[in-house]
Amino acid sequence: MQKPRILVITRNLPPLRGGMERLNFHLLQELAKTFELRVCCPKECVSAVPPAAQATGVPLRPLSRFILEGAVHSIALARRFRPHLVLAGSGLTAPLARVAAISVNARFVAYLHGLDIVAEHWIYQKLWVRQFSALDLVLVNSRNTAALAERAGVPASRINVVHPGVSLPAWKPAMAIEFRQHFALGDRPVLLSLGRLTSRKGIVEFLERVMPALVRAVPGVFLAVIGGEAVHSINADSRSQRQRIREAIGRLGLHEHVQLMGEQEDAMVRAAFFASRALIFPVLDQPGDSEGFGMVAVEAAAHGVPTVAFAVGGVVDAVADPETGSLIPSGDYSRMTEKLIEMCSGSEPEEVRRRRRDFAARFEWSQFGERVRKLCGALIENPDTVNFV
Repeated sequence: MQKPRILVITRNLPPLRGGMERLNFHLLQELAKTFELRVCCPKECVSAVPPAAQATGVPLRPLSRFILEGAVHSIALARRFRPHLVLAGSGLTAPLARVAAISVNARFVAYLHGLDIVAEHWIYQKLWVRQFSALDLVLVNSRNTAALAERAGVPASRINVVHPGVSLPAWKPAMAIEFRQHFALGDRPVLLSLGRLTSRKGIVEFLERVMPALVRAVPGVFLAVIGGEAVHSINADSRSQRQRIREAIGRLGLHEHVQLMGEQEDAMVRAAFFASRALIFPVLDQPGDSEGFGMVAVEAAAHGVPTVAFAVGGVVDAVADPETGSLIPSGDYSRMTEKLIEMCSGSEPEEVRRRRRDFAARFEWSQFGERVRKLCGALIENPDTVNFV
């Protein structure tokens, strides 16, 4: 029996790094279990496509070239492949998916993140966001993103929350020794910030409003900042966040307490988790730049590590307070400082850290895949249940 056919169009796949890239990688892996796939993606990312799926590569940069060539190749690919459904891996590729779907009378689906909807660029708002109301099916990463999509004109009946997934790592707390030895940390209490460096993550504000008091209370505290600049984001900062963070470290005299570690291999990231007392997630509540979910908080729970975060955007879906961390009212740096002092000053039994994995297990990629396959399959089997616009 021939498998149903899906064409996926995305700009976010490994070896590019970030939550959206991991999500799209696993999205393809999960869809390939049930559907026949074709993929249009950057040339640099073709190797990340499942072997059974054929990929068409287009230039990643500049963005205008990706969009233009992506649209042309997507239409050509759709006419050859005749998919039942065309899926955009993010809001950025939604218009490409729409024209490809229209060309072969296929269904039109997108997985949307918060930034996909609220990015403050007038061209994007006018030409991209207005496309979302035409979607036959909208997959979103959190309840917050679902609310944003509805406010952008997407009918609530077409919106489905499908949280991003996580891979449960082998339980190896001894990996903490590797991280501590590599960075000569001894037995200092370690806090971790992990993710692409954007203004929304609030690292500069955290250094200014939390670290001085934290250092006074816990003199040995150390903050490891792992991640690179978000150079490929549709909302990339005009000024280097790395430079802003470096300037704050120098201005506040935090050289002995904060280190920018750049991007690290997966093994070192895992070791960093096991070495940490807590993940910090001081996300800012910024108009036009929403934290869609906060997958890193679930990854922390998978390693037994609590998250201390501002209750902003989709973060509230990723942290179960108090089981897997603490949700602090947005902008309450005093409360965040108090909570981190408490975490850095004590210790936890290993069993407490292990229990956090039960929460993370709800987000395993297999659960994500089952949900996505079910929704896409239902739309293909019953195409008349939604009117194609």
